[in-house]
Amino acid sequence: MSTKLIDEDTLTAQIAKVAEDAGVFAFAHARDIDTGVEVGFRSDDPTVTASVFKVPVLVEYVRQVAAGELDPAQRIEVSPSEATMGPTGLSVFSDVADWSLRDIATSMITVSDNAATDIVTGLVTVDRVNSTMRELGLPGTQLTGDCSVIFDDIAKDLAAAGIGTIDGMASVDYDTAATFTAATPEKTNRTTPREATSLLQQIWTDAAATPEACAEARRILGMQVWPHRLSAGFPRDDVKISGKTGTIGMVRNEIGVVEFPDGKRHAIAVFLRGKTLQSRNPAADRAIGDIARLLSDALG
Repeated sequence: MSTKLIDEDTLTAQIAKVAEDAGVFAFAHARDIDTGVEVGFRSDDPTVTASVFKVPVLVEYVRQVAAGELDPAQRIEVSPSEATMGPTGLSVFSDVADWSLRDIATSMITVSDNAATDIVTGLVTVDRVNSTMRELGLPGTQLTGDCSVIFDDIAKDLAAAGIGTIDGMASVDYDTAATFTAATPEKTNRTTPREATSLLQQIWTDAAATPEACAEARRILGMQVWPHRLSAGFPRDDVKISGKTGTIGMVRNEIGVVEFPDGKRHAIAVFLRGKTLQSRNPAADRAIGDIARLLSDALG
């Protein structure tokens, strides 16, 4: 097996400096998909997934399609009155939509569509997702619920804080928000950076499901539209990045696979926890790319 190109103390210092400058706590891991070489920074700490949990849901979806349990061509009618809230996709539609299950699963990843996510999660079930994660050797990657469950948890915590409905989230102070269920890894959808890159490696090596199912997962992950996090560390058009972001409160994440022209493939997971509550935080977004690049360069 190959060895990494930088000593751990140097890499740790570099990542710690990026995190400090961006005003965040960082948890990260990277692995060369083909050699298995790994590097990381607090890579076994439990982390809030935010929308990164949609990747385990995607894996379970393609597995059930491959097993003949789900039909990707199934038509599903989505009513705006029943759609889970969110800023993209079916969550913001004004009219009834009629989509195939395959397209709903695609929207779940490409634009992080919460309404689409909850449709897919309802079909594959949280229990099946968790069982599959354990089967794949990822016991720390567990779901407590879908997007609507997360929003319900936030609403309950807001009410307990005397703030009222979820619309009052903007008035929450940092210390209060940091105690919320949705911000606590042990109480919400969670993973670790090392397990996140393991899941990606298994998707890219056809170990997470059948080859056809993994190819479909890779196809969908390759179409994510957000270019401002992992991509910031690799600003070249000949580098392919497939991944999934996640954002909630002080949490900002992205996991993905970076594929280089020379054939190298690096699975990278960067999870950040901000020291302030900022909806728009370009410094933190940039830090994800910078940390990803440090990890990738350390792999060679």
